[in-house]
Amino acid sequence: MPLTFTINADSLIHLALEEDLGELGDVTSRATLPAKQRSFARMVAKSPGVVAGLPIVRRVFEHIDPGVMIANKVQDGTSVEPDTVIAELMGEARSLLSGERTALNFIQRLSGIATITARYVEAVKGTNAIILDTRKTTPGWRLLEKYAVRMGGGQNHRIGLYDMVMVKDNHIDVAGGIVQAVTAVRAEPSAGGLSIEVEVRTLNELRVALTLNVDRIMLDNMDEKMMRDAVRIAEGRVPLEASGNMTLERVRVVAETGVNFISVGALTHSAPSLDISMKIVKENRDGST
Repeated sequence: MPLTFTINADSLIHLALEEDLGELGDVTSRATLPAKQRSFARMVAKSPGVVAGLPIVRRVFEHIDPGVMIANKVQDGTSVEPDTVIAELMGEARSLLSGERTALNFIQRLSGIATITARYVEAVKGTNAIILDTRKTTPGWRLLEKYAVRMGGGQNHRIGLYDMVMVKDNHIDVAGGIVQAVTAVRAEPSAGGLSIEVEVRTLNELRVALTLNVDRIMLDNMDEKMMRDAVRIAEGRVPLEASGNMTLERVRVVAETGVNFISVGALTHSAPSLDISMKIVKENRDGST
């Protein structure tokens, strides 16, 4: 994992364990389970989807007990069916149960994002459109959630406000127009070397943006007819991104207008968690399960 991803994950894991364990720790497991008792557990998918977050599961248990051993049975980005074993864990029972909920919260959330992303990617298959995420992410979770989008086959838009210039409607309105806004961006030293995307709401704004040699143009909340007209007007000179009110039911029609990118906020702000469980496997006296 990239260093920034690991640091981000570790800080979230620390907070998650702190809120779950508090000052007293896992009182129930400490009271009911003998110290040093070792157990075997399986993490199992309960519904179909795409797995994402196995590196985070490993980091959760490393925080709790480095002695917990984890064997991944699939890789992130793998499509699974119900009852698929995702990972097997061996370690002290107290450690397994102390980390269970935190680990599941991470992998369920990230797998849910990967799963819905895969559905959007499948819906536009055969077109030239690429599915992108947005900045509509859970505060603090952005790097993890954008990782999950990639595991589902989508691509990342900008990570934050610092790695790409996006001139949106509010910037344009305050600056006095698209030309003024883009001119101001190019005069800003910190924007040097960054790609510039401009949001347009009408075909006339599109025509203006096409004269400014920007890197991408976003078609904001346009209907399909207007998008097709925009593609015709742009003639491939600048990549076009469709944005606004993207649903699984609509995304195929949008892709068929000829746009290059489709950004979907729902990938991160509305993804349901994938149903995954972790169960201790009971062993018989002869060692069989």
